Amino acid sequence: MQFPLKTLKITAFFLAAFTLSGTVMAQQEIKIGVLYPLTGAAASTGAELKGALELAADIVNNGAKDIPDLPFSSGGGLPNLKGAKIKLVFADHQGNPQIGATETERLITQEKVAAVVGAYFSNVTATSSQVAERYKVPYLNPDSSSTSLTTRNFKWFYRITPHDDLFVHNFFEFFKDIETKKGIKVGQVALFNENTLWGNETSKLENKLAEERGVTVVKSISYPAKSTQLTSEIQSLKSGKPQVVMQSSYLGDAILAMKTYKELNFSPDMILANNAGFTDTEFIRTLGQDADHIITREVWSLDLAKNKPIIGQVNDLFRNRYKVNFTGNSSRTFTGLLTLADAINRAGSTEPEAIRKALSETNIDGKNTIMPWNGIKFDQQGQNTLGSGILVQIVNGKYHTIWPFNLATREVIWPMPKWVQ
Repeated sequence: MQFPLKTLKITAFFLAAFTLSGTVMAQQEIKIGVLYPLTGAAASTGAELKGALELAADIVNNGAKDIPDLPFSSGGGLPNLKGAKIKLVFADHQGNPQIGATETERLITQEKVAAVVGAYFSNVTATSSQVAERYKVPYLNPDSSSTSLTTRNFKWFYRITPHDDLFVHNFFEFFKDIETKKGIKVGQVALFNENTLWGNETSKLENKLAEERGVTVVKSISYPAKSTQLTSEIQSLKSGKPQVVMQSSYLGDAILAMKTYKELNFSPDMILANNAGFTDTEFIRTLGQDADHIITREVWSLDLAKNKPIIGQVNDLFRNRYKVNFTGNSSRTFTGLLTLADAINRAGSTEPEAIRKALSETNIDGKNTIMPWNGIKFDQQGQNTLGSGILVQIVNGKYHTIWPFNLATREVIWPMPKWVQ
């Protein structure tokens, strides 16, 4: 059967219009793959990170008009993509690097996401970002601090948080400052870490810095991730009689360690934690007053809102929605999605190479973030060069900035009080 020329032209017109319409419609919803631990030992952490991402996406899509310094606060989606809205597609890696890799591949090949955000656990970030690198899809990491993640010469990996090399240097600068200003000399430490990529790398850095700074490491103990008992390890720690325990633990093992310290009546002068489980909302909620006086490194603290109002303004949105405050983990994750949205908007495209190029050219002023940083700008390895760390101490169930001393909102309590048995 032959069709008249006029019919063919009309058909061609509608086919072209349908194709164009499909492109426009596709741009109205930009899929971002999200990879976090939504079940398992870190499920409560994953839930808070999920909430932070949902809040960030809601601000991009619908606005937060009372916070003009916040990117996309006017809402309406991404202006350079005709108001395209962010759609988050969540995947659960369960704290397992292999599942993380598999889920990343599914997000890319089946869900057709424009980019991936994840994955909190450094060892999961390592495997999942390899998949994104292979598929040439941008991977934005807000919250994994293992230094090696940005030494792999990857082209598609970008990290906004400072890494453990900086954080460990912060610890030893704190030791120097507290001796100079408070007369407290730290001469003997013990290192205590879970044995995945993050914990092991941190322990190596601490050993290296201790040797360089003349601090004696009396014990260096690693334990299996997801341990259900730590009695023998903490008995060994106690036998070394350290002044300070420098500890790297995720939530479950951080809580377990604290309970075991109390059971064994192990009271060093200070427990100096490397974030993660010690800054999760569930840490204080579970331990109550037994969490008090821990010092942990951080990247964010609510008490800094006094000098940076945007911190408190956005935290109010989060607390009103989820009934908890931001933590260093969730605040970075919130900031990570806004950073990615900024790049996609500047790219004016969902093409991977355009997004990658825009990420490389990112230059966000610190005043436009909720982080106490100078801003966000990536080097050739994909590492944000403008981030920084602080130390906070838990007092009466709240985190208080105690270092750097020029940012401190209260005096450090040293040593920790002994356990009340």
